[in-house]
Amino acid sequence: AYNIHVNGVLHCRVRYSQLLGLHEQLRKEYGANVVPAFPPKKIFTLTPAEVEQRREQLEKYMQAVRQDPTLGGSETFNSFLRKAQQETQQIPTEEVVLEVLLSNGQKVKVTILTSDQTEDVLEAVASKLDLPDDLVGYFSLFLVRETKDGGFSFVRKLQEFELPYVSVTSLHNPEFKIILRKSYWDSSYDDDVMEHRVGLNLLYAQTVSDIEHGWILVNKEQHRQLKSLQEKVSKKEFIRLAQTLKYYGYLKFDPCVTDFPEKGCHVVVSAGNNELNFQVRLPSEQIKEGSFKVTRMRCWRVTSSVPMSNGPSGSSPGKSEVKLELAFEYLMSKDRLQWVTITSPQAIMLSICLQSMVDELMVKKSGGSIRKMFRRRVNGALRRSDSQQAVKSPPLLDSPDASREPMAKLSSKLTSVSLRGISHSSSANDMGANDFHGNYAFEGIGDEDL
Repeated sequence: AYNIHVNGVLHCRVRYSQLLGLHEQLRKEYGANVVPAFPPKKIFTLTPAEVEQRREQLEKYMQAVRQDPTLGGSETFNSFLRKAQQETQQIPTEEVVLEVLLSNGQKVKVTILTSDQTEDVLEAVASKLDLPDDLVGYFSLFLVRETKDGGFSFVRKLQEFELPYVSVTSLHNPEFKIILRKSYWDSSYDDDVMEHRVGLNLLYAQTVSDIEHGWILVNKEQHRQLKSLQEKVSKKEFIRLAQTLKYYGYLKFDPCVTDFPEKGCHVVVSAGNNELNFQVRLPSEQIKEGSFKVTRMRCWRVTSSVPMSNGPSGSSPGKSEVKLELAFEYLMSKDRLQWVTITSPQAIMLSICLQSMVDELMVKKSGGSIRKMFRRRVNGALRRSDSQQAVKSPPLLDSPDASREPMAKLSSKLTSVSLRGISHSSSANDMGANDFHGNYAFEGIGDEDL
């Protein structure tokens, strides 16, 4: 069997014959000219070299399917991954109670089936909270890890090809939780959400929580005003004031390392307002702050690597730490592009944030509406609207050959991943043409911008 990893976590194990079955079903539904070529069957037993060759071909096949907007978003493909996830984790279909957290720590218990997909669970939570149908799409379920100080570290946004109950229970760690948060970036959409009592309460709880955790910056006078509005239970006014504060609507990430402005700088990255904000601690201990606009990023990619057994390794012997990096190429000035790398276990979540900011910008440019962007009912079943490219994280396959040198494989955004030893640099010259994800919202800088 081949291990399929999605976002760095074992999603499922599948056999060649199961993947061939998926391929035949996709061909039947979409036609042979749409579906990529599938690695051929072999009559004789495969040699170790052929086994590895087949794994690579299957990996490319799965990525090609996932990257195709029609195939990757199809129910056939997504239900295949969900079913395989359930079978691999050996969780039978039964009714269970799943706990979903709100930003203020309140627990919402929903009765679902273990086989319910992300959209079903989101619906169940919304229904329990009395959140109206047309506001459900403004929120998403996120997998988070509880930190020692009572805060949260974001792992990823739950996707359409997974079963939330199986995803969280298969981690066998009570620190992992599912949380409901708003999933848009433009704070003008807050107005839609605040029209309804439940939407207003959810937004208010999230804003209070973000202020308490220090994600939103507040000075003494603003703190006094917020406290007074809180005492009066003026929730809308509280949110309106919070919207004017620094880092409102941003997701804050755990401290990590960047190579900008120089190698090995410690940084706190926040994502919001169509930018990545850096608070960098320079080697001189000086703190500098700056922002990278998503519209100035020409492309980005996520890579993973593990220390080579014979290469330099920062970790103790015998312990292979997966190292994740997000690298983006940024237009620093009119004719100067530069790669900036962030080394963080949350690289995939950062990448998903960038992608969703681009999606939102593109929908606005085309005059689309956010309500339509998120949801559309087709024959009673919920479907993503065509106006939003769903975030695609292609699954990758591990070698079934246990004696092979352990090389971590991980998904990048819409693309393949280049696998390299930690000793290699992340520079433009080691990037293959298909290694990165191009950004459709990229805008050049004109003279008047400089």
